[in-house]
Amino acid sequence: MLLVVDVGNTNITFGLYNKKKLVGSFRLMTGTPRTSDEFGLAVTDLLKYNNVKATELEGVIISSVVPGVMHSLTGGIERFLDKKPMIVGPGLKTGIHIVTENPKEIGPDRIVDAVAAYEKYGGPVLVMDFGTATTYDLINEKGEFVAGITAPGIKISAKALWEDTAKLPEVEIKKPDSILAQNTVTSMQAGLVYGQIGQTEYIVRRVKEEAGLSEMKVVATGGLGSIIADETDVIEVYDRGLTLDGLRIIFEKNKK
Repeated sequence: MLLVVDVGNTNITFGLYNKKKLVGSFRLMTGTPRTSDEFGLAVTDLLKYNNVKATELEGVIISSVVPGVMHSLTGGIERFLDKKPMIVGPGLKTGIHIVTENPKEIGPDRIVDAVAAYEKYGGPVLVMDFGTATTYDLINEKGEFVAGITAPGIKISAKALWEDTAKLPEVEIKKPDSILAQNTVTSMQAGLVYGQIGQTEYIVRRVKEEAGLSEMKVVATGGLGSIIADETDVIEVYDRGLTLDGLRIIFEKNKK
């Protein structure tokens, strides 16, 4: 059994694997302060719910883009599970060679997604993650991370609308029945969702043109990615569990 942890800007996602099969998962909000005891109890509850003992865990691996969470999180895991977690970062074998101008700038979340997309679907592949930010990362046929694009995520754009304007309300992010909106709520939904679809299609087309990769595979993940993937033909695969699978793959490459 393996415990994988993805610490994102919005959520912390825990996944429990039995070999290659994800058998359990849950999420916590990243912005809520927690002690190491609270993290430890949360992880223990996940194991109990799945009838797994801490002694059955082969290991724990964490990817994090939020440094402030790590002290309490790793402390809770070490205390309650008696496991020192593997942290995604320099020194780990990933199978991906970063050839951008400054490899250290590439976040661990993007590396994990790249690893999973390349291992599962081959290269060249453009992997996009619809998270707090929307990221587009290109991995070529050799497994080289050659380029990345970063854009505001749908939630960031939505938050800017209702926080930075006096009269626009907070709305549910979903595709309206028509782009021809006739009220404030559906007009915002249309702008957010169709705007993201248009951005996605343009970026994918431009990447293919500039990279000369007309046969490039396009894979998407992230909580809101399914909304976009359902509405455009440029996304070939929507893989909700891509990031957790990437963590599992990296652990397998580095376990002793």
